Amino acid sequence: MYTTQTRPISPFHERQTAHKLRLQRIVADSTTWERAASRRALQLFHDMAQSVPAYSDFLQKNGIDPRYVTEPDDLSYIPPIDKDNYLRAYPTHMLCWNGTFGDASWVISTTSGSSGEPYYFPRQTQQDEQYAVTAEQYLLSNFNIDQHKTLYVVGFPMGAWIGGVFTYEAIKRVADKGYDLSIITPGIHKRGIIDAIKQLQRSFSQIILGVYPPFLRDILEDGEAAGIDWKSLNVKFIFSAEAFSESFRDYVAKKAGLKNIYKDTLNHYGTVDLGTQAHETPLSVLLRRKLFAENKQRILFPEEHKQPTFCQYDPTTFYFEEVNQSLYCSAYSGIPLFRYDLKDYGGVIGYNTAADTLKTHGIDIDAELSANSLTETHWRLPFLYIYERTDFSVSYFSINIYPDPIRKALLLPEYHASLTGKFSMKATYNDAGEQRLEIYVESRSTLPGSSSKLASHIREDTHQALMRESTEYPEVFRMYGERAKPVVILKPYEDDELFKPGTKQKWALK
Repeated sequence: MYTTQTRPISPFHERQTAHKLRLQRIVADSTTWERAASRRALQLFHDMAQSVPAYSDFLQKNGIDPRYVTEPDDLSYIPPIDKDNYLRAYPTHMLCWNGTFGDASWVISTTSGSSGEPYYFPRQTQQDEQYAVTAEQYLLSNFNIDQHKTLYVVGFPMGAWIGGVFTYEAIKRVADKGYDLSIITPGIHKRGIIDAIKQLQRSFSQIILGVYPPFLRDILEDGEAAGIDWKSLNVKFIFSAEAFSESFRDYVAKKAGLKNIYKDTLNHYGTVDLGTQAHETPLSVLLRRKLFAENKQRILFPEEHKQPTFCQYDPTTFYFEEVNQSLYCSAYSGIPLFRYDLKDYGGVIGYNTAADTLKTHGIDIDAELSANSLTETHWRLPFLYIYERTDFSVSYFSINIYPDPIRKALLLPEYHASLTGKFSMKATYNDAGEQRLEIYVESRSTLPGSSSKLASHIREDTHQALMRESTEYPEVFRMYGERAKPVVILKPYEDDELFKPGTKQKWALK
């Protein structure tokens, strides 16, 4: 019988003090992580083959005999799984350890349904502990919670979605270890976040706000209107769920008066399927900013204009593979998953590979860290880059339109006063049967008389962004001309249909 308690979260997870955390950062080199990751992935495969009924059946149907899978290199021959060929093909209890579900303590989270019918994922205590280990690492490394009286404001959704509850559970476990760390959970309700910070700011020497990027501009600007002087607060930010540009990070830094651009903001990469899997580090932020500022992004990334989320991760907890520019992940969880296709466009770069590649182009990681006083934050972990989800696009003239170019166009400085930066898009057909790309943009007002002029400017800027950053859109424009340009529809602030407060932002409408 498989028991989740018999296996440690990670060979490196016993980090019980700030000293141990910082010492481990220096001691573990890239090769050590990689060897341990391969061993753990192989063990996960055999544990699932033996103790997860659905996976045993899946392997049998695909002609895989686990007895002949003996080396890490053998794992690349195992067929991948996804929601359709695995999760929806078996009842929930068969997907769990020993075929049991509902007879233990579970927390159940759901997908948002952005890419189809919602799916429900049970999570066990070990996953909360796993996230707590990661959270303690960056709360010490980035935010020095051992030196501050800290308030963590959980601005992620608190319902059945994973973000808020999962974050609360992890941060509470960290706080219980003796840090001067308090938590409040207003969720994605803007007024609740603003009121909490306004009332509690004087009681803490540091405030960390965990929030989805699309909502932060509203919080900062509406908070300012409500009397919050962000620059007088020692406020830091943790993001999740969305990619964003470095111009957005610059905007946040300027608006909030951040002191260290590399440490004061941190973006997560995670999914409801497996939880928080990777996060930005000061090193990954430094490299991302440097590569894009110097137009050298092709050194590490396949796209010339898009800015991917760029993170590091513990490979002994999450075993990532890059297959045809798609990400597979293997990990222990309530529903354990092996070579699970996350449907994310991205890639994996080993630490040594990244360091050597950068050095040939005149970028020395150690020297850069030293020059920016970041040496103490250094982990020699592998890197992960992630672009848009492959199922968050809109199909337009048989090409994929992703949110990123449009998002960047709406964040141009000339729109700061008039737009929130939020939008939704979909492909529709007019009465003549002609397809068009509709972009619904949230205004900061109830739509002034000049809205048609504003919409015209937005249309041109989004068109230009797509011309620069899409490899396929320029060909569509060449063929169809003005008819191919987006149709921009301005919506009033907090529109009930598309931008209702307290709901998750949907970039692509189906």
